Amino acid sequence: MDGRLQLFTGNANRSLASAIAGELEVQLGDALVGEFKNGETRVKLDQNVRGSDVFVIQPTCHPVNQHLMELLLMIDALRRASAARITAVIPYYGYAKQEKKTTGREPISAKLVANLITTAGANRVVAIDLHAPAIEGFFDIPVDHLRATPMLARHVRRELADAVVVVSPDAGGVGRAQDFRVRVGGSLAIIAKQHPTPDATETLEMVGDVDGKVAVIVDDMISTGGTLIQAARMLSERGAARIHVAATHGIFAADAIEQLNASPIDRVFVTDTLPLPPSGEGRVEIITVAPLLAEAIMRIHKGLSVSALFS
Repeated sequence: MDGRLQLFTGNANRSLASAIAGELEVQLGDALVGEFKNGETRVKLDQNVRGSDVFVIQPTCHPVNQHLMELLLMIDALRRASAARITAVIPYYGYAKQEKKTTGREPISAKLVANLITTAGANRVVAIDLHAPAIEGFFDIPVDHLRATPMLARHVRRELADAVVVVSPDAGGVGRAQDFRVRVGGSLAIIAKQHPTPDATETLEMVGDVDGKVAVIVDDMISTGGTLIQAARMLSERGAARIHVAATHGIFAADAIEQLNASPIDRVFVTDTLPLPPSGEGRVEIITVAPLLAEAIMRIHKGLSVSALFS
């Protein structure tokens, strides 16, 4: 790409955007992202972007609708200001849990959000650990789907010297857990669960031996924490010596952190794709994805391979 590299961000995770800018040794773009007095989102770019290769860093986290609207309006403003290329860098992709219809008369929200981002004018999307890999196919523009598993696995391998058993909290996460296990060594265990309602979980049974071992539950996100807490209790009952969690997105909805602190879980490793709530101290340990995203942004800007990051 011949145009100059520029970074912009909304209000979703300014600390991560600043860290990425620091890694790339560039300044964040000057933009007003706020609200009109009537509550509508206001965006105004305060610098020239004509002909630039622009990256908008904005996870669509809580409040999801507000941050999604900021992203859409920033993309639209950049398109109308004649940016050469606009890449939406979405470390956490909201509305991803509704990527298919589970009952009648439901929306497929993840597809709708993909349509909105494309229609607003994004030319490319960068995301980390989409809740469902199929979401990548919802876009008619290029998507660079980054994985945090290598980064989390390196950190866990340094922190936990003992051999571990990697635990998938559900059948759908077996591929992720297996990738993690290959990187840290040890064995694999799988927990079967069901969702009687969208935000409720029931654990059913477990395959694998955890007796006397250090267990690491691997998941893509921590929302209410219900899945992990039930899994941790089952692991504790089966004799696990210690229990840790490694997840990409720390949503920590409602009182999730308090519930995790009261559970058998010893430590929780998450990345900074989302800002950590003020109460997120104690057992929660943060691994930054700023170097990963900065490298991906530079590779996209220079026309280099992004998949080489994981080879």
